[in-house]
Amino acid sequence: MNFISKRHLGAILLAGTFVFMSGCAGGTPPEEARPLDAGQLAQNAERLSALDSPYRLVFDWTLNEPGMRVQGRGVARIEPPYRARVDLFARNGERITSAALVDGEMRVPEGLPSILPQPTMLWASLGVFRPERGMGLAGGRWHRDGMAELRYQPMEGSDLLVRLTQNRVREMVHRTNGQSVEDLRLELGEGDRFPRRATYRDLNQTRELRMTLESVEHVESYPSDIWDPRR
Repeated sequence: MNFISKRHLGAILLAGTFVFMSGCAGGTPPEEARPLDAGQLAQNAERLSALDSPYRLVFDWTLNEPGMRVQGRGVARIEPPYRARVDLFARNGERITSAALVDGEMRVPEGLPSILPQPTMLWASLGVFRPERGMGLAGGRWHRDGMAELRYQPMEGSDLLVRLTQNRVREMVHRTNGQSVEDLRLELGEGDRFPRRATYRDLNQTRELRMTLESVEHVESYPSDIWDPRR
């Protein structure tokens, strides 16, 4: 039987430790150790999602809340730089609600239910990253599964978490005093310009609005009067 001297054993252990540490140093650091430039990430996401031409999107929608389930068809008309109008119709063609976004201003006709998300989330559901004006970027970090997270502060005691993969928004969570009050989840296909599905939840109202994309069409510029459904 061959015996290893204490001197040789110490040398072997030291060499093994050096190889292990060298491998760790040359490997990819864990996500939480990688630096994240929140400002640059936000700029890239906004730039890459900017509208390049007018579009018309047609989608199916479903609204769920306690004791009620409503379905219908929807139309979104969007135009650069930042104009959008969303109309939801019942199966019989009756208009359920409508809203227009002009930059960060949201225009909703009186008397119609307010079931659509507020501007930042509504823009995201249309594939556009457009934080509301005055919403300060408070930092960022790596989240899970390689997603990056940006944190905005719309006002004191409130924040908006924006989670992105490859500069594209996947999730948004609005919190008040640390508690989630609404969120948005997007399903994106490889190479798709617009989300295949957007699911918005108002947790205070126990309400869920799901919009599933059916078709995308390039169109000519829209007439200016469509951007104010209050008329």
